[in-house]
Amino acid sequence: MPPAADISPSTSSFDPASATIAIVTYNRSALLSKLLESLIVMDPKPGHVVVVDNASTDDTTALVESYRDKLGIELVYRRLDTNTGGSGGFSEGMRIAYELGSEWIWVMDDDVEVIADGLARMGDWAPRFRSIQGRRYDYDGSEFYWQYRLSIPFGIPIPFAPAGFDSSNYREMNSGCFEGMFIHRDIVQQIGLPDPRFFIYWDDSIYGWLASLKTTAVIVNEFVLRRTREIRQWDMGIRHLNASSNAYRYYIMRNRGFMKHYFKSQGAYRPVRFALGTLLTFAKELIRLVLVERTVRGTSNLFRGLRDARRIDHDALWRPMPALESVVPTDQTPHTRRSPT
Repeated sequence: MPPAADISPSTSSFDPASATIAIVTYNRSALLSKLLESLIVMDPKPGHVVVVDNASTDDTTALVESYRDKLGIELVYRRLDTNTGGSGGFSEGMRIAYELGSEWIWVMDDDVEVIADGLARMGDWAPRFRSIQGRRYDYDGSEFYWQYRLSIPFGIPIPFAPAGFDSSNYREMNSGCFEGMFIHRDIVQQIGLPDPRFFIYWDDSIYGWLASLKTTAVIVNEFVLRRTREIRQWDMGIRHLNASSNAYRYYIMRNRGFMKHYFKSQGAYRPVRFALGTLLTFAKELIRLVLVERTVRGTSNLFRGLRDARRIDHDALWRPMPALESVVPTDQTPHTRRSPT
């Protein structure tokens, strides 16, 4: 349990300029433009915006450059040589934000937009907590439910953790979501950067869990983001099951090999229950295929993921991401005006 001091009000106030928004994008310039437009009308604005481009082949570079003078915020654009997935993109985005000296890093995908006073709403909680998740509206304007609690022994989200809030307006969480995670640099320094080896899936869950081991992590009753992309869903009544892809099916199973290593490194691995969690995850993906996508094609990707998870599990040289050394920001001009590569 984190020390009580973690949830005690601080006398220090939140400075919006101390925050950096880190965005990861890949071949979705139309969606990215909506997010950048929302940043123009933000009040207050962060000190920096970092856009990490996973080697897009569309007009993302030109689009980002067209916003450089519109945003009214220092813009860092980093185009990667290859597609490193969301995991690699968020790892790079956090690295840049950290090296800029940012006190707070707010990470998000390109398929959301920021509600105008979103940063102020998150900043209201900054004196009390150091790992914070805001809430999000779905594409249709409904309230999106995010599974903020993990069952660590099983390695799966708890699907029916209470959605409501009491008068405190926050709930403790032991997970994370890179679509809106708001995290303090001190926690990033202690747990290191997100692990790019995940590529996609489970990366933010593990990162949020690691953060919760260092501080009281919370989801707060503040709507700060709105999804701008419609996703096919199966309505389960009180919950929804989204459509997926063959890549997601593969990585959701493969990356359980990485999860197992992380749990072992913290003494949290429980073999029988974790194996059952893997079976439940496999079953959930089969249900998603049949009921949401109306097919059984794609099952082979689940089996490939399981096979590669076993290989990762047996890798004796595997190590978690290391903690970061304290970085003192230097002249920021080369970063804030970096040319596309």
